[in-house]
Amino acid sequence: MNDRERFLATMNYQPRDRGMICDFGFWPETITQWQTEGLPASVEPGNHHNLAQNFFGMDHYTGGMGGNVALYPFFERIVIEDRGETEVVRDGEGVLLLRDKGPGGSIPVHLDHTLKDRASWEKHFKHRLSPDTPERYPDWEKARAIWNDPNYDRPRTINGGSLYGWLRNWMGMEGVSYLVYDDPALFEEIVTAVTDLIVEVHRRLFEQGAKVDACSMWEDMCYNSGPLLGVEEFKKYLVPNYKRITDQLHANGCHIVWLDCDGMIDHLIPHWLEAGVNCMFPLEVGTWDGDPVRYRREYGKDLLLMGGFDKHILAKTPAEIEAEVIRLTPLVEEGGFIGFCDHRVPPNVPLKNYMFYLEKVRHHWGMDHESLKPMGQLVEPSVTS
Repeated sequence: MNDRERFLATMNYQPRDRGMICDFGFWPETITQWQTEGLPASVEPGNHHNLAQNFFGMDHYTGGMGGNVALYPFFERIVIEDRGETEVVRDGEGVLLLRDKGPGGSIPVHLDHTLKDRASWEKHFKHRLSPDTPERYPDWEKARAIWNDPNYDRPRTINGGSLYGWLRNWMGMEGVSYLVYDDPALFEEIVTAVTDLIVEVHRRLFEQGAKVDACSMWEDMCYNSGPLLGVEEFKKYLVPNYKRITDQLHANGCHIVWLDCDGMIDHLIPHWLEAGVNCMFPLEVGTWDGDPVRYRREYGKDLLLMGGFDKHILAKTPAEIEAEVIRLTPLVEEGGFIGFCDHRVPPNVPLKNYMFYLEKVRHHWGMDHESLKPMGQLVEPSVTS
């Protein structure tokens, strides 16, 4: 089986040759640290699509050519002030940030936001959500070649955007929280406008012959005690708009919709399922016991799962790592679950631990199958002063 066939069989609880071997990615600092522990310098820091994934022999769970449903054009990135090791910048979403200059660095601090109220929405943002911008769409000839290729070896995925997470980025946590109560009509208007864009871009893709296996969405709207938006507001404003997106996807043969949300998601899972969002990714375990075994017990096969391997365990002993791999193996065997680290692998995980983890998942989940992709070779660790 190729990666696409294996992905679809897994997510549809069908027989397959082995479990998928994937990961969500690695923090740039992790790759930099690992290069002092034997990872070749040719493996560049970056996200889960980079050389690191190929070096570790990963399967692919994304691919294809979809449309751009984000702000377009982005705001021009401008450096406002250079503070030595840090700088104040206006980013592509119109947010004024204080950020570290170094690679990776800590999460930037939000200082101010262009989007504040109806006036700024009308002036600076509304026109950036037009579906008529040609740059939103792929080269149709190249896209159709992928859509119609029976041997295409990766799942064909499409971007389903973000109904709350983007708005939280644009306005800041405090701004969007006040907006829901001070001007709910504007909150609803913005969420609807974002949904209108996503639905229309998808419609045009399907009209041109798009064949889609899965849709990816992003929200990050929960913290360690629950959602950042009240459940009633979630049901009122977000669920109907999710359904507009997922109904169109389902009508065009796409029945796997995964959503990336950190934090404690328990209060929202039933409503995401009601809205047609049926896969949690990359299921974060955290301090709130976001355990994939528990979720399978609670929701059965209705809820698909990706991720769910506690990143903290990767920094522990080999015995603890293998025990967790074995504990999750029945889920891998049942299907509807693709196990990997519950966020990007952090730099406190020693490279030898990660290599041990890969050895065990390739054995227990990959069954040492001949189709497993080869892994790169480590080098002599560099010596730092």
